[in-house]
Amino acid sequence: MSQPTATEPDAAHATEVVLRAEHIDVRYDGERPLHAVRDVSLELRRGEILGIAGESGCGKSTLAYAISRMLRPPARLIGGRVTFHGRDATETDLTALRGEELRAFRWNRLSMVFQRAMNALNPVTTIGRQFDDIFRSHCPRMAAAERRERTRELLATVGIDPDLARGYPHELSGGMRQRVVIAMALALDPEVVIMDEPTTALDVVVQREILDEIVRLRDRFGFSVIFITHDLTLLLELSDRLAVMYAGRIVEHAPTARIARGAAHPYTRGLLRSFPDLLGARRELRGIPGQPPDLREEPPGCAFADRCADAFEPCAGSRPEPHPLTPPGAAGTWTAACHLHAPHQERSVRR
Repeated sequence: MSQPTATEPDAAHATEVVLRAEHIDVRYDGERPLHAVRDVSLELRRGEILGIAGESGCGKSTLAYAISRMLRPPARLIGGRVTFHGRDATETDLTALRGEELRAFRWNRLSMVFQRAMNALNPVTTIGRQFDDIFRSHCPRMAAAERRERTRELLATVGIDPDLARGYPHELSGGMRQRVVIAMALALDPEVVIMDEPTTALDVVVQREILDEIVRLRDRFGFSVIFITHDLTLLLELSDRLAVMYAGRIVEHAPTARIARGAAHPYTRGLLRSFPDLLGARRELRGIPGQPPDLREEPPGCAFADRCADAFEPCAGSRPEPHPLTPPGAAGTWTAACHLHAPHQERSVRR
């Protein structure tokens, strides 16, 4: 995929917050508990696409499941709060929802597109019947004819022939199945859609079609998106803001255009150097050496220090806090959890 030119979020993406996660902590219980998400805070604004990037195992999907309240044992939310601010001016503490309240909230206000569409669809049930199950469960007063018409409308919205509602998942291509899952996520007109690597295992042409579809649908219906992927270059093109995760924490958070012009955290720069630029000058690709740390043990300092060419004295002994890189009051907050950007730090950053 080509290296895009990012733009600043436009005025249509208002500063109004629709979802706020504060100090999220998730642990996988066991003989040696694994602390998968550590003190993560972020905001999702109405109508925007927030990208979350990082290597496999950094905590991206676990964070998504924590926000949507879909964690399963042994994973457990041990700290933090998620607040939803609806279009109707209501405020909901997702971490306090239980039972029927939680079931009614999910898919009506917040939905999710899972990583592999074939696993999200029932292979022995028709596409139409799976939509029908959604409406019978969440809209029990909807008549059968209305359910069928709504299913056809949703399939047409994502570019699928409505007659394919009579078909089974195995009769569709991977890209078509992914479109069906996106249509299911939009079935109840949610305000937030979380997409967990929705283009994984798709070829680049189909991937491009799916990404264009996501943007088109977002522009049409005005929902907000949390888009999770390991491919940072993809998010440079798709997202309005970026949060880069490493070892369970957010290490850089900024408007996408700022990171496209020059990332601040050494890990973010390493990710960018790991992907080819099909439009720019030829350059040597450089992967990030080493391996991510074992999340069952928290390192005493920066979790990226052992892999970082810019590491120096403070990195081994103290964990860096997110430092603001923009003046107070400037548009688009930019933070990096790196000692190189600590106040009064004079060490230069090597690019």
